[in-house]
Amino acid sequence: MVRLKIQQLTKTYQNGVKALDDITLNIGNGMFGLLGPNGAGKSSLMRTLATLQLPDAGQILFDGNDVLQNPQEMRNKLGYLPQDFGVYPKISALDLLNHLAVLKGLQNKKERKEQVLSLLQQTNLFEVRKRSVGTFSGGMRQRFGIAQALLGNPQLIIVDEPTAGLDPQERNRFHDLLSEIGADRVVILSTHIVEDVNDLCSEMAVMANGKLILQGKPADLTQKLDGKIWRKVIEKADLSHYAALYNVISTKIISGKLNLFVLADQSPAGGFEAVYPGLEEVYFSSLFGSVNQNLEARL
Repeated sequence: MVRLKIQQLTKTYQNGVKALDDITLNIGNGMFGLLGPNGAGKSSLMRTLATLQLPDAGQILFDGNDVLQNPQEMRNKLGYLPQDFGVYPKISALDLLNHLAVLKGLQNKKERKEQVLSLLQQTNLFEVRKRSVGTFSGGMRQRFGIAQALLGNPQLIIVDEPTAGLDPQERNRFHDLLSEIGADRVVILSTHIVEDVNDLCSEMAVMANGKLILQGKPADLTQKLDGKIWRKVIEKADLSHYAALYNVISTKIISGKLNLFVLADQSPAGGFEAVYPGLEEVYFSSLFGSVNQNLEARL
């Protein structure tokens, strides 16, 4: 069931940058991944959905509510973890989460206490609830960010670049937490990290230069590329030569050797082997499938 409808959303900033260019998306319950490089327009879309800025044109509907006409109704249903999440560093996690709960409208003291303690348990922060948030690691701060986003049982949760800078263990903990909360509500994961979407999301889209350039189920998108991705180990000095001949989508150092990945309907000549595509190949083919210029800058 579609709960969030985004229709022909556009936004141009005063400096002339068109951050959103006719964005249309339908999103239901579960984890939805929004992939794109830095500057693609992902954060602009998240800020618009969170009613932090108005678009120039378009419509947003959530559970039938016109978000742009009734922003407060959306805010009552929203949990938001922005890319830069600030905290009061000297306040304990327990006191800060309780303070944020009050600001979010949870006035009943007993119910507020129960929800705060429950969220600290859910985010694996209960044992450190009396520590000041300023002493938390990056992963702990992100888990606290999810705890505050879950206050009030929101039906739409937006997380913007949540795992950037986390070590592998904290990233795995954060993934487990996101998977747990995504079953019966809409969770939008905005990121440039392909693995996050691959691990978590049943639906996804790719943005670039303010435009929506690809959308669908990760498994379906990888299946469509089957038989079209080819790999060859090359010398770095030969990169420009291959870029001039083939539709190169990416390069990767594997075991100290430069691997070249090419998008083609048939096998290119000269030592290429077919590889079954992953989501990374889907992502790079959508971004660079018809553009080879400036390839060396992407190494």
